[in-house]
Amino acid sequence: MIFRGFQKRSKPQAEIPGASLADMAFLLLIFFMVSTRFPRDEERPIEWAVASAARRIDAKQKDILNVWLQRDGTVFINDRRLEMDVVSDVVAPLYEASGEALVISVRGDRETPYALVDRLQQELVSAGVVRVVFATRLEQRMQGQRR
Repeated sequence: MIFRGFQKRSKPQAEIPGASLADMAFLLLIFFMVSTRFPRDEERPIEWAVASAARRIDAKQKDILNVWLQRDGTVFINDRRLEMDVVSDVVAPLYEASGEALVISVRGDRETPYALVDRLQQELVSAGVVRVVFATRLEQRMQGQRR
Protein backbone atom coordinates (compact mmCIF):
# COMPACT_ATOMS: atom_id res chain seq x y z
CA MET A 1 0.00 0.00 0.00
CA ILE A 2 1.34 3.32 -1.01
CA PHE A 3 0.77 6.28 1.27
CA ARG A 4 -0.08 9.40 -0.73
CA GLY A 5 -0.40 11.83 2.17
CA PHE A 6 -3.39 13.98 2.79
CA GLN A 7 -5.87 14.33 0.01
CA LYS A 8 -8.07 17.33 -0.34
CA ARG A 9 -11.62 16.09 -0.29
CA SER A 10 -13.54 19.37 -0.51
CA LYS A 11 -13.25 21.77 -3.35
CA PRO A 12 -13.58 25.54 -2.85
CA GLN A 13 -17.09 26.77 -3.48
CA ALA A 14 -17.72 29.81 -5.65
CA GLU A 15 -21.07 30.72 -4.10
CA ILE A 16 -22.21 32.55 -1.00
CA PRO A 17 -24.11 30.40 1.48
CA GLY A 18 -27.70 31.62 1.56
CA ALA A 19 -29.10 29.66 4.45
CA SER A 20 -29.17 32.65 6.83
CA LEU A 21 -30.11 35.38 4.32
CA ALA A 22 -33.81 35.11 5.15
CA ASP A 23 -33.02 35.51 8.86
CA MET A 24 -30.91 38.59 8.21
CA ALA A 25 -33.61 40.12 6.00
CA PHE A 26 -36.21 39.51 8.69
CA LEU A 27 -34.00 41.10 11.36
CA LEU A 28 -33.40 44.15 9.15
CA LEU A 29 -37.13 44.46 8.57
CA ILE A 30 -37.82 44.39 12.29
CA PHE A 31 -35.05 46.94 12.92
CA PHE A 32 -36.47 49.42 10.41
CA MET A 33 -40.03 48.95 11.67
CA VAL A 34 -38.99 49.62 15.26
CA SER A 35 -36.69 52.54 14.53
CA THR A 36 -38.99 54.43 12.12
CA ARG A 37 -40.73 57.50 13.47
CA PHE A 38 -43.96 58.59 11.83
CA PRO A 39 -44.60 62.34 11.81
CA ARG A 40 -47.71 63.63 13.48
CA ASP A 41 -49.53 66.84 12.78
CA GLU A 42 -48.12 69.65 14.85
CA GLU A 43 -50.62 70.86 17.43
CA ARG A 44 -51.53 74.52 16.94
CA PRO A 45 -52.31 76.69 19.96
CA ILE A 46 -55.94 77.58 19.33
CA GLU A 47 -58.95 78.09 21.53
CA TRP A 48 -61.50 75.52 20.39
CA ALA A 49 -65.03 76.51 19.52
CA VAL A 50 -67.66 74.96 21.79
CA ALA A 51 -70.36 72.66 20.41
CA SER A 52 -73.31 71.33 22.35
CA ALA A 53 -73.35 68.16 20.26
CA ALA A 54 -70.85 66.54 17.96
CA ARG A 55 -70.38 63.29 16.10
CA ARG A 56 -67.22 61.28 15.86
CA ILE A 57 -65.62 61.10 12.43
CA ASP A 58 -65.86 57.51 11.22
CA ALA A 59 -63.08 57.84 8.66
CA LYS A 60 -59.62 56.33 8.80
CA GLN A 61 -56.88 58.67 9.98
CA LYS A 62 -55.26 58.60 6.53
CA ASP A 63 -58.54 59.87 5.02
CA ILE A 64 -58.68 62.97 7.23
CA LEU A 65 -56.91 66.15 6.18
CA ASN A 66 -56.50 68.70 8.97
CA VAL A 67 -56.72 72.32 7.87
CA TRP A 68 -55.74 74.79 10.60
CA LEU A 69 -57.17 78.30 10.35
CA GLN A 70 -55.79 80.83 12.80
CA ARG A 71 -57.17 84.20 13.90
CA ASP A 72 -54.87 86.16 11.61
CA GLY A 73 -55.94 84.17 8.53
CA THR A 74 -52.92 81.88 8.47
CA VAL A 75 -53.73 78.48 6.95
CA PHE A 76 -51.76 75.31 7.65
CA ILE A 77 -52.25 72.05 5.75
CA ASN A 78 -50.07 69.12 6.83
CA ASP A 79 -47.96 71.55 8.88
CA ARG A 80 -47.23 73.59 5.75
CA ARG A 81 -48.14 77.25 5.81
CA LEU A 82 -50.18 78.31 2.80
CA GLU A 83 -51.81 81.42 1.45
CA MET A 84 -55.60 81.32 1.40
CA ASP A 85 -55.66 81.68 -2.41
CA VAL A 86 -53.78 78.39 -3.03
CA VAL A 87 -55.79 76.14 -0.69
CA SER A 88 -57.94 74.80 -3.53
CA ASP A 89 -54.84 74.12 -5.65
CA VAL A 90 -53.35 72.00 -2.85
CA VAL A 91 -56.53 70.23 -1.68
CA ALA A 92 -57.99 69.32 -5.11
CA PRO A 93 -55.25 66.82 -6.12
CA LEU A 94 -55.27 65.24 -2.64
CA TYR A 95 -59.06 64.88 -2.78
CA GLU A 96 -58.98 63.30 -6.24
CA ALA A 97 -56.11 60.94 -5.28
CA SER A 98 -58.12 59.64 -2.32
CA GLY A 99 -61.01 58.64 -4.57
CA GLU A 100 -63.11 61.45 -3.06
CA ALA A 101 -62.97 59.73 0.34
CA LEU A 102 -60.97 62.53 1.96
CA VAL A 103 -62.63 64.33 4.86
CA ILE A 104 -61.47 67.90 5.48
CA SER A 105 -61.34 68.74 9.18
CA VAL A 106 -61.30 72.51 9.62
CA ARG A 107 -59.71 73.41 12.92
CA GLY A 108 -60.23 77.07 13.59
CA ASP A 109 -59.77 79.30 16.58
CA ARG A 110 -62.97 80.42 18.28
CA GLU A 111 -62.00 84.06 17.65
CA THR A 112 -61.42 83.58 13.91
CA PRO A 113 -63.54 86.05 11.93
CA TYR A 114 -66.33 84.39 10.00
CA ALA A 115 -65.17 86.10 6.81
CA LEU A 116 -61.99 83.97 6.91
CA VAL A 117 -63.97 80.79 7.53
CA ASP A 118 -66.23 81.67 4.61
CA ARG A 119 -63.22 82.29 2.34
CA LEU A 120 -61.77 78.92 3.34
CA GLN A 121 -65.10 77.23 2.59
CA GLN A 122 -65.19 78.86 -0.85
CA GLU A 123 -61.68 77.57 -1.56
CA LEU A 124 -62.74 74.05 -0.52
CA VAL A 125 -65.87 74.24 -2.69
CA SER A 126 -63.78 75.31 -5.69
CA ALA A 127 -61.54 72.28 -5.01
CA GLY A 128 -64.63 70.05 -5.33
CA VAL A 129 -64.58 68.88 -1.71
CA VAL A 130 -67.87 67.52 -0.43
CA ARG A 131 -67.08 66.30 3.09
CA VAL A 132 -66.04 69.10 5.46
CA VAL A 133 -66.26 68.92 9.25
CA PHE A 134 -65.50 71.57 11.85
CA ALA A 135 -63.50 70.51 14.89
CA THR A 136 -64.75 71.66 18.28
CA ARG A 137 -63.74 71.26 21.88
CA LEU A 138 -66.14 68.34 22.31
CA GLU A 139 -64.54 66.52 19.37
CA GLN A 140 -61.09 67.18 20.83
CA ARG A 141 -62.16 65.56 24.10
CA MET A 142 -63.60 62.57 22.22
CA GLN A 143 -60.34 62.13 20.31
CA GLY A 144 -58.45 62.02 23.59
CA GLN A 145 -60.65 59.14 24.72
CA ARG A 146 -59.98 57.17 21.52
CA ARG A 147 -56.22 57.19 22.04
